[in-house]
This record gives sequence, structure tokens and C-alpha cells, in this order.
Amino acid sequence: MDLITVSAFSLYLLVVVAIALVAYQRTQNLGDFVLGGRQLGGPVAALSAGASDMSAWLLLGLPGAVYTFGLNQIWLPIGLTVGAYISWRIIAKPLRVYSQFANDSLTLPAFLDNRFLDNSGIIRCLLALVTLFFFAFYTASGLVGGAVLLQRFNISYTEALWLGTAIIVAYTFIGGFLAVSWTDFFQGSFMFICLLLVPFIAVAELGGWSQMAQTIQNTTPEKLKPFQGFNALLFFNLMAWGLGYFGQPHILVRFMAVKTLKDITIARRICVGWMSFSMMGAVLIGIVGVSYFYQKELHPESIFILFSQSLFSPWLAGILFAAILSSIMCAIDSQMLASSSALTEDIYHKWIHRNAKPKHLMWIGRFAIIVIAAVAVYLARDPESRVIHLVAFAWAGLGSAFGPAVIGALYWRRMTAKGAMAGIVVGAFAVIIWHLKIGGIFDLYEIIPGFFLGTLAMIIGSLLDVPPAKEITDQFDEVKAFIKASQK
Repeated sequence: MDLITVSAFSLYLLVVVAIALVAYQRTQNLGDFVLGGRQLGGPVAALSAGASDMSAWLLLGLPGAVYTFGLNQIWLPIGLTVGAYISWRIIAKPLRVYSQFANDSLTLPAFLDNRFLDNSGIIRCLLALVTLFFFAFYTASGLVGGAVLLQRFNISYTEALWLGTAIIVAYTFIGGFLAVSWTDFFQGSFMFICLLLVPFIAVAELGGWSQMAQTIQNTTPEKLKPFQGFNALLFFNLMAWGLGYFGQPHILVRFMAVKTLKDITIARRICVGWMSFSMMGAVLIGIVGVSYFYQKELHPESIFILFSQSLFSPWLAGILFAAILSSIMCAIDSQMLASSSALTEDIYHKWIHRNAKPKHLMWIGRFAIIVIAAVAVYLARDPESRVIHLVAFAWAGLGSAFGPAVIGALYWRRMTAKGAMAGIVVGAFAVIIWHLKIGGIFDLYEIIPGFFLGTLAMIIGSLLDVPPAKEITDQFDEVKAFIKASQK
């Protein structure tokens, strides 16, 4: 690869390390490391949530899906946008307030544990295990994407996998939540520009939109039809991705970290706008790629990488490669941090060393990141792995296990700890079992049965349990009164 491309790429990495070092100076305890001291402003929270959500899927997975199947894949980004908007609308404010009222909870498992005054710690342990299991696959998906990119530097897949892991672990280890959030803001802005820039330059190279459309019409006309192969199964499978937003720990933790409730409104508008335009750019990259590369045999998820090399100078190609790494890093750093929080706060601090000092816990959290990265590397070791398949499984598992429990905890006064446990276990196992089956009804995306069965189990489990204690319902009423007063 050209030395100029490598230099541009390296310059980007130096900027990320500099951000992490600044964040390190402001990270003094576990609260700072996993939640940034609840000091995120609206714009940073918005792009941090959006960028940590999109991951390699945005620049590799979604363009690859559109390139392979055509515009009938637009229902997936539509479903995600709707789900993200509703999540910001109904989850962000109550979760921000309730997590602080509930013993200043630093993680989602800790919030649900404190919400029901569950002294047994079973809820916390269950959710921590669910987080670690599904995030292992989620993190692996990003490492696969990073390895595919770094192979362009003339190194093997295995070498690329370890190099990408080392880069991401380094700045997450150093700066914690603040480093992750600040770099996500920087990287999210960068990705946004690249996603809108690349398809328009590619279309200009093809001779305009009409010429591009004509080429596709002459070769694979079905890819221009958003309703091609359309049926209820396809529609529900793609739209159902939006359900995942109610249960993604690495996204919901941004709601808990926002500085004020007013910042949440600002963040919602920025995040949903960023998502809408970014995914529109990703869809365009995929469909323009159908015309631009119609005579070539290629890996579908390498479309953006190939455009970077074909359309731009070595210097700009290096910058665009950095944009791809940005999308990957934005998700993996958040996933590693959420997993580290689960290991440190919800397992180590809760079960092993209750009297650990803040500095001690912060360093346990840092070393937990290394352990999590090693597991993800093992899962990502197959060079034939597909990003979108790994993401789909992890997204469904987390959404089904956390989603019903979070919504119920925030809005249902009668919900109990046993109901939460039932929803978590049933939601997670429904996704795993559904994922292992093939054909017939099992072609339905696993988040649909997982979310439905998890919700049903949560409701039945709560109704069969004794009503919650007065102390629990009083806190629920106090939170609702506080939120209502803040809206006046």
C-alpha cells in the first residue's frame, strides 16, 4: 500500500490516542471510567450513541447487503431509525433520572438490581452474563470488519485481527467512557461526511444518476425495486431491528450519562438526524456499487473499501480507511466498556470484593477489557465470518433480554424482581434457540419471538409474584413526579 495512505491512516490514529490521553486525566474512579461522571452534553451524547450503535455494519454490512440484494433492504434502516427515535423518546429521560435515584446505578444490571432492591444480586448476575455472552459476538463482528480493512495494508487476516484489536484496546484501556464518548463524537462526525461524500463522487464518475440507473437496469434491474421479493416475512424481519434499541447496554448507557434532561432533547434530534442521513449514504454506496463494480467479482462487504481505493488519491484513501476504522472502533470500544462494566461492577464488585476502593475497581475494569478482547479475537478468528450475521445475533439477544426488563422497570409500577428475571432468561434463551433452528417459522428474525416471549414472561412472572414492597413503589412514584415536574 502507498506510503502516503499509511501516513494519513496513522495520523488519524494519533488523534484518537491524543483524545484518550486527555480523557485519562479526567478519569479518577470507576464512575468516571464507566459513565463519565454523568457529564455528557447533548451533541456528544447524540453522536456517541449513534456511532457506537452503527459500527462496522454501517460502512461494511449495510452497503454489502444493498449491493447483494438491492433496495429491498431499505426497510432495515427505516426500522432502525424508527426504533432509535422511540427509544430516545420514551426511554432516555426516565432512565437518566431513575438510574440516579436507584442508588446512582452505573450500569444497566446495577439499575435493575437497585430498582427492585434485589439484595440477592441475581438480576445483576443474570444481566452481566447475558451482556458478556452476546457482546462477545458483537465485539467479534467489529474485529472481523477491522481485519478486513487492515488486510489492505498487505498483512494476513490474523495479523490484521490482532493489530485492530490492539488499537482499540489501547485507547479504551487508557481513557474509559470519556475517551470512548469523545472519540465517538469525533469519529461520528467524520463518518457522516464520508458516507455522504463517497456515493456522490462515484455517481459523478459514472456519468450521473441516469447513467448509473441505466447500467443497473441493463444488468440487475430487480435491485432497483424496494418491493422486490417483498412479503410479510421480509418486512417484519427488517423492521424488527428497531426493537433492539430498547435493550442495547452500550447505547442505553449514554442516556444514563447525559448531563441534564434538556440535553436529552437536543441529543435526540441530532442523533436521529445523523442516523437518517448516514444510513441513506450507506444505502447509496451499496446501490451505486452495483453499477460501478458490476463486472467485478468481490466481497460484498468490501464495497466502501474498494470505492476508497478507486476514487481517491492515496492521501484521501488513507483518510477514508480511517473512516471505516472509525465505524468499527465506535462500536467495539463501547461494547468492550459495557462488558468491562459488567465484569467489574456487576460480578467482581458485587460478588468477589465488595469493599474494593474506586481506584482498584477502575484498574480491574481496565484489565477486564483485555480479557474480553481475547475472547472476541477467538470468535473472530475465521476470515470467512460475515459482519452482518454476527451483529444480527448479538443485537437480537441483547434487545430481547434487556428490552422488556428496561421498559417494564421504567413504566410498570407492579413489576417485580422475579418478573424481571423471568423476562431476561426467557428473552435470551428464546433468541439462542431460535437462532439454532432453520426453515419455516424459524426464518423469522429471532428478535421478534425473543422480545415477545421475554415480555410475556416478564408480565406473567410479575403477576404471579407478590406485589412490590412499598419502598419500591414509593421510589417509582417519586421518579415519575420528578420527571413530570421537570417538564413544566
